[in-house]
Amino acid sequence: MLRKLVAEAVGVEGGDALLDDAGLAERGGDPDPASRLPALVGAGDTVVGVVPRADPGLARRLLEGVGGDDDSGGGETVRLVFTGRAADRLTGPSGAVIRSVLAERGVEASRHDGDSPIGVLLVDDRAVVGLFDERGLAALLWSDAPAVREWAAATCRRYLAAAEPA
Repeated sequence: MLRKLVAEAVGVEGGDALLDDAGLAERGGDPDPASRLPALVGAGDTVVGVVPRADPGLARRLLEGVGGDDDSGGGETVRLVFTGRAADRLTGPSGAVIRSVLAERGVEASRHDGDSPIGVLLVDDRAVVGLFDERGLAALLWSDAPAVREWAAATCRRYLAAAEPA
């Protein structure tokens, strides 16, 4: 389902073929989608994304390898737009703690009033797309295909333009 969603979003002829080389992890698989995040995100120097869910476990995995406590010098640029439930958490009862943790890790956080069933990350030249359902992260797709990266970048720019700093 996630492959089809991304192929349609990219909107180019042969979108399905574009994703032939894409990686895919689904809930119940080995590894599961959340366990793939640290390697995908930690491999990049620049991470820009739209995050619709911020479950504590998923947030920890997303932040593994980002800024802070590693020996890489913490030179990463991380800009995340929180939308939907994730945006609500930034302003909810635990919002101050969450914003503090993000700032400590060097994450530039913004809040968007909309919602999205998918999360989109652009990690250097790789697009990472997560599909969320009522139980959390259901599937994760990653691709280096130029058309997918361009779509991910445009999606991130659109959300960043409509967001306000957290």
